[in-house]
Amino acid sequence: MKPHWYCILLVLAEKDQHGSGIAREVKALSGGEITLWPVTLYGTLAELDEQGWIESLDRVHPAGESGRKRFFRITRPGRRALEAETKRLAALVNLAERRARPKPAT
Repeated sequence: MKPHWYCILLVLAEKDQHGSGIAREVKALSGGEITLWPVTLYGTLAELDEQGWIESLDRVHPAGESGRKRFFRITRPGRRALEAETKRLAALVNLAERRARPKPAT
């Protein structure tokens, strides 16, 4: 899974969010490593929607939020994909930690 896909799913796993909010949270979550410019952000959201991992919401916007903002939600298949990728990454980190340990001198 592409790192920015993973981060978007992680953001949406916590709460429904609009595009610019997703971009802000991904940047914060990645320590500034991932910046989602509008073309990349909305192209990626379209790809995730095509995968069935997120959906666009037609809903009443919270007080103080622009009616022009589109909100997105993670779907059940999106949560399963996020869980599977999280397990894959955890296994990779586990392997890396084992291999990086100093070997006993012989």
